[in-house]
Amino acid sequence: MIRTEYPRPHFKRPKWTNLNGEWLFEYDDHDVGVTDKWYKEHSFSKTIHVPFAYQAALSGIHDTTFHDRVWYKRQFSLQKEQRSLYHLHFGAVDYEATIWVNGQLAGSHQGGHTPFKLDVTSLVHTGDNELVVLAVDSSTDLDQPRGKQYWKEKSESIFYTRTTGIWQTVWLETVHQRHLSHVSFTPDIDEKQIKLDYHIHGVASNLELEVSISFNGATIVNDRMTILNEQGQRQYSIVHPATQHEEWLWSPENPSLFDVTFKLHDGTKVVDEVESYFGMRKVSVSNGEVYLNNKPYYMKLVLDQGYFPDGVLTAPSEESFIQDIKLTKQLGFNGARKHQKVEDPLYYYWADRLGLLVWAEMANSYIYSERAVERLTKEWLDVIKRDYNHPCIVAWVPINESWGVPDLLTSAKQRHHSVAMYHLTKSIDQTRLVMSNDGWEHTQSDLCTIHDYEASKEILKERYRTHDGALSFLPSGKNLYALGYQYLGEPVLVTEFGGISFKQSDWDGWGYSHATTEEEFLKGYAAVIEALYESPLVKGFCYTQLTDVEQEINGLVTYEREPKAAIEKIRAITIGKE
Repeated sequence: MIRTEYPRPHFKRPKWTNLNGEWLFEYDDHDVGVTDKWYKEHSFSKTIHVPFAYQAALSGIHDTTFHDRVWYKRQFSLQKEQRSLYHLHFGAVDYEATIWVNGQLAGSHQGGHTPFKLDVTSLVHTGDNELVVLAVDSSTDLDQPRGKQYWKEKSESIFYTRTTGIWQTVWLETVHQRHLSHVSFTPDIDEKQIKLDYHIHGVASNLELEVSISFNGATIVNDRMTILNEQGQRQYSIVHPATQHEEWLWSPENPSLFDVTFKLHDGTKVVDEVESYFGMRKVSVSNGEVYLNNKPYYMKLVLDQGYFPDGVLTAPSEESFIQDIKLTKQLGFNGARKHQKVEDPLYYYWADRLGLLVWAEMANSYIYSERAVERLTKEWLDVIKRDYNHPCIVAWVPINESWGVPDLLTSAKQRHHSVAMYHLTKSIDQTRLVMSNDGWEHTQSDLCTIHDYEASKEILKERYRTHDGALSFLPSGKNLYALGYQYLGEPVLVTEFGGISFKQSDWDGWGYSHATTEEEFLKGYAAVIEALYESPLVKGFCYTQLTDVEQEINGLVTYEREPKAAIEKIRAITIGKE
């Protein structure tokens, strides 16, 4: 199976080459590859199907034992053009990558969840070229951001199979020497304006950037500006006869998008053309309520860990993302919390198109150290930059359940780190909600989020009947707020709960509570959902979880995405009385 779809649909160019498919592959367990110059000459003994990690069945290898250094090699052909640059893109390589092209070092990257590109123009030539990648991923390094990837060979408890090496699309892009390198869109629905920030590579005289914005096929902006600097900013009104009614506001119920075309003119010639889009939406909090587009909005989220039976962290196809989003909505949810995974951009693209709120969460490390802080911070900045333009993303979660900051109660350094991650995120993006530490031990957060796996409806109803009851609860024995911090009236959401196990597959597993029949499963689901709906203070929830994942069998559907009860019955409970 080859992933052939365009990997970056929010910033799309016509000239690109997909480098997924069969590559040569080798373990380097004795760390001899660099010394022996495998990037120049080596007889590789295996093949692998990129972008699937060697641990995944779809890779063709399916080996879950430890191999921390792995090599890849493949050939590719091109017809080199004058005045063109060749950018080699990697969607994600876990964790450190070093790349050679035609035996020459092209560059390196650290960070297992974010994209990077290398300008290989000087290294490629017309005809056949050779690409070699070394990926290094320490299986047991606990201050490396790793999410749910376990540091033991066999999965157990809440931890799953690791992903080593290339796990998202590899591709080659052809661009002009002068091109649009980056754009960001910031919506302002109150002023009915969209702010555009742009970056140009190769500024020279006679450059002009043309911006065309349309809605439902009607052009509402057509602007052409002279480029004087590498970066600039424009603000456009979206007021137009085509946007007279509120149908232009993006929401899960109405996922309206504006289409954008950029053309970079060098004199009379168009040297770069990019297709993009944006959504006009606002998420905010006020007086203990969550608002979407200035109206109170109850967030009905489901925890989605983004694992696949044969692909591990890599979806088998683009259609897999579409199916998961449609399934989430069919089950009655209006959003998903992507848990401990920086998801493939294609998921966010389809959440934008189909209408699904997303909480985007960083994959955390498990211990605190200066190196862990540096790694997390650097990669988190790359996450925000990559995904800033997706209207579906309404919340950022840099830290979950004190992972990577296990001593928040006693360590001032770790509390400062939690606060710093909140403010660092806000310094870049003030259009979204930010959680300093989802679940408990909050420092400064926009919401009071609580993880609570109580199964009794009566206990939950009493606990969330008053603020005093909710704020005195100790999830997993932890305080809701870290030392020196307190509740300041933020909206209260229960962002992990439920977790009812119901075995529907061939393997045994676990959950936070248990059901043996469909009737018992639906009764337990209704109990926890109804308890939160009946609370006068809870403003949203996130149910654990969408799918079973390996040994964790508390999904509403199986690992293969088969519902454990009739979808319409689950949906009726999820939606509640509206």
